[in-house]
Amino acid sequence: MSLTSIRRLISACFRDPSQFRRPLTKRECPMCGYQGIFVSVGRPVRFDVRCAHCGCRERHRLMWLWITENGMNKIEGKRILHFAPEGVWIRKMKDNPLYETADLHQKGVSYSVDITNLPFENGSYDVVIANHVLEHIDDDDAAIRETHRILKSGGFALITVPINTSRYETYRNPLVTSAAQRLAHFGGTDHKRYYGLDFENLLSSHGFAVDTFRISPEQEVRYGLLRDEWIYIARK
Repeated sequence: MSLTSIRRLISACFRDPSQFRRPLTKRECPMCGYQGIFVSVGRPVRFDVRCAHCGCRERHRLMWLWITENGMNKIEGKRILHFAPEGVWIRKMKDNPLYETADLHQKGVSYSVDITNLPFENGSYDVVIANHVLEHIDDDDAAIRETHRILKSGGFALITVPINTSRYETYRNPLVTSAAQRLAHFGGTDHKRYYGLDFENLLSSHGFAVDTFRISPEQEVRYGLLRDEWIYIARK
């Protein structure tokens, strides 16, 4: 076990010792190769989430499994724009000169831009990544439209959003404006809606051909993934 893993486990124990008082299953991280227990994250706490070595969460591992499916690297040699990039991805891609980052508020990104009004030319990128971004955007239609515009023909966007899998129709309510209301209605203090299974149709309405990706229940356990999360691959 690496020194980084030991430090993360010790930190997790001090931060939330209750997570180690329950049955724990060893997991495997496809992003860094770590094998062992995962640690908790968030408030309220979610147990068994973060890789103790590289710090990735479920959505990051699932996306990496798609990228490296069948021993391939589907983003190699492609120009990538990553909105609201997480630290684990920045570290993973630090030696890739084709990897660029963007956000309106996050420091240290390549471009400080609004996803609903991008300054890039049509067909600038091969890949766009947006992990849990669209639920924070006032005008998600504009964000999806701009994502489609800046992709090259044949390019694709890798998108995840919170999905209420028990409902087909996305829940939108313009009367919900306060942080407390948004937490109660949409699951986050700065979330603007709660997507339903019609999210695929929303992407399609902007010209995307949409696939989804998830893996078997056995692999979900192996890699510590959520049972109700999948990736949308939106192709131009």
